[in-house]
Formats: sequence, C-alpha cells, structure tokens
Amino acid sequence: MAKLIYVTNVSLDGYIEDEHGRFDWTPPDDEYLAFITDLVRPMGTYLYGRRLYESMALWETEPALASQSKLTADFADVWQAAAKVVYSTTLDATSTAKTRLERSFDSASVRAMKASATSDLTIGGAHLAAQAFRAGLVDECHLLIHPVLTGGGKPGLPSDTRVGLELLSNRRFSSGVVSLHYRIRT
Repeated sequence: MAKLIYVTNVSLDGYIEDEHGRFDWTPPDDEYLAFITDLVRPMGTYLYGRRLYESMALWETEPALASQSKLTADFADVWQAAAKVVYSTTLDATSTAKTRLERSFDSASVRAMKASATSDLTIGGAHLAAQAFRAGLVDECHLLIHPVLTGGGKPGLPSDTRVGLELLSNRRFSSGVVSLHYRIRT
C-alpha cells in the first residue's frame, strides 16, 4: 500500500501562513529547492486544498517561473508529471493537466487511492491535511521549519488531534530551515 505523506512549510511557531495569509517567508534557495524536488520526485499524486493548489499551479501555468534556472525547470517538470486531486467547494475548474476536482474529502476514497497507487501520495493544505490526520490516513510527515516567528496565522498541524510521531530523519539547511521527517506511530 502506498503511503500518504504530509509535506509542509511551517514557521518556527507552527504556522503555514501569517495572519494576512502570506507565506513570503518561505522563498526557496537552491539547496532547499533541490531537496524538495528530490523529496516529491517519486510521488505519484498530490492531494491539495484549493489555496495550496492555486499557489502550486503556477509551476505549470507560468512558464517564466520554470525558466528561471535548471533547478526551477526540474521542479516544474516533477510537479507537472504527478496527478493532482484538488478538494474545493468553491473552485469552478482546475487550470492544470492531470488534475481532477473533488467537492469534498472522503476518507474511504483516499484509502482506496492509497491501496491502488503504485507510488506514494502527498497531501498539502492545513485544512485538508487535518481531515486526513483525523481519519488516520497520514503515514508520514515532512515538516520544513523556517527560522521565523509569524505570531499567528493558519496552523500547519491540527490542534484537535493527538498523533504519536517517530523521528526518521532531520536535516539543517544553510538558510536555517530544518527538515523533520516523521513516521506516524500506529
């Protein structure tokens, strides 16, 4: 069975966005972008909430973004190669290939995706990931902790769910970002 892996950028105080919905404190340098690209390269499907999907879709809809460097081109290629499922009640249509729109999160459907997938899946977007944590669907998480305090905003992890974690690996980047890779204890 494929794993469902939560991958997210968070501030040191645990937020994925500040109180104004900004995440401009997460710009990737080359070391970080290479790491993220290699992390998601083997993933076959990305499960996204609407806001994260709209941010990530630029890797397909804005060719100038990919043409900035070899690293950005590689990330764009990796991102475009994966299937995407976007969960949204407000989005009318998707703007990228290999993307389907779902109106609601259905844990049985995600379990079936995991059971039939030939490669792992990622999940992104705090609200969507919280639903997957509550349903016991998340197998691992990669928290990419940025050296900034936002003082508030959208929490990166659910506050109403207790989950035991086992540290699998960690890495410190020259930018001060720290990657923590955990397995969910069962």
